[in-house]
Amino acid sequence: MKRAIPVLILSVVGLIPVWRYEPSTGTSTAASTPAASPAPAASSTSSSGTRTSTGTTVATDKGDVQVRITYDGSRITAVEMLKQPNHPQTTAAVPKLIAETLTAQSADIDTVSGATVTSDGYKESLQAAIDAKGA
Repeated sequence: MKRAIPVLILSVVGLIPVWRYEPSTGTSTAASTPAASPAPAASSTSSSGTRTSTGTTVATDKGDVQVRITYDGSRITAVEMLKQPNHPQTTAAVPKLIAETLTAQSADIDTVSGATVTSDGYKESLQAAIDAKGA
């Protein structure tokens, strides 16, 4: 009987994190693209001379990822996340991914620790945008 009370208390304390766990639901939008048929990359030019290129929508375990790059000549001047998972690690990783893209001027960037799935989707969509820029 002396062991039953501590075992019961520790069991309840051990189950509290399980009860409080909230799985990631990702982002859901009405215009999301199914994984089987990703949206094609696109490129456009504005009147100011800067051009944009949009990468494909990449479906990840955490949610969809899509990138748009703005460039002047051959230099990437801005990166915008059009779609990203609604997840704390993603929110923290996006500024790092964008900064590294602007420094590297390519999709050959490091994966952000803790946001590997989002980083991989970001790099895939970024490469599609860069490829569309050249087309």
